[in-house]
Amino acid sequence: MVRINLLIFILILTSIISYGDILDPNIMDKLPKIDKSEVPKLPGLPSQDLVEKDSDGNILGKRKLEKNTTVMLEEKVNVVVPLEIISDIEINALVIDDEKEKIPFEIELNKKPDKENYYKIKYSETNIDIDHDGKIDTKIYSPDFINSKIVKENYITIDGGNISKEGTHKKTIYMTIEVKE
Repeated sequence: MVRINLLIFILILTSIISYGDILDPNIMDKLPKIDKSEVPKLPGLPSQDLVEKDSDGNILGKRKLEKNTTVMLEEKVNVVVPLEIISDIEINALVIDDEKEKIPFEIELNKKPDKENYYKIKYSETNIDIDHDGKIDTKIYSPDFINSKIVKENYITIDGGNISKEGTHKKTIYMTIEVKE
């Protein structure tokens, strides 16, 4: 008999400790404050036992409602938009004989970088043999770091003396953004 009373006392004490926050009279002070206009309309909670029936209407059983509760959660989301190149660049140049051309161009990003001296423009190729004769004739230059939404200090140099084949030459170069490491 003493063991049963002790067991019941332990069960009651455990349930009081586990539901201590619910029994706390200051629980409303601990909840986050929400503007009344932001509170969504809550769906109705069941208030009766659920009677389960089959497709013919025969009662299969009854689920007893023991407890219902409304839970309120606060949610915070941190959205990060990656830094991206949003401009396509097309360079058209006419080089006659041994001319040396310097052609500036701008690169536009979707936003200003969040860190100074951290991001770089990376090209798939910077030293280019545009006419495939074995001599480097075109070079791409960009600043060491990106610190603004529009990067203006970029340029291409073309050395006409190293171009041995006449005609129109095309080359696609890919740009990506790299982080300093």
